[in-house]
Amino acid sequence: MMGLLNFALLAVLTMFAVAAAATLCWMSLRITFLLIEPATARRVPHRTELADGRARLARAFAANR
Repeated sequence: MMGLLNFALLAVLTMFAVAAAATLCWMSLRITFLLIEPATARRVPHRTELADGRARLARAFAANR
């Protein structure tokens, strides 16, 4: 009887340990994403080819006048 009680206690404690490990892993992943987010929020959009072409076209017309 004592062996069965010890085995049940070991099984229950193992389930609690797995749940605690999963919770800590999830929390650390969320914290990581929250810390990374501000770095990507300030990204400056780079110029597209269309904007670059318009600027060159404007300079070309300004040079002809």
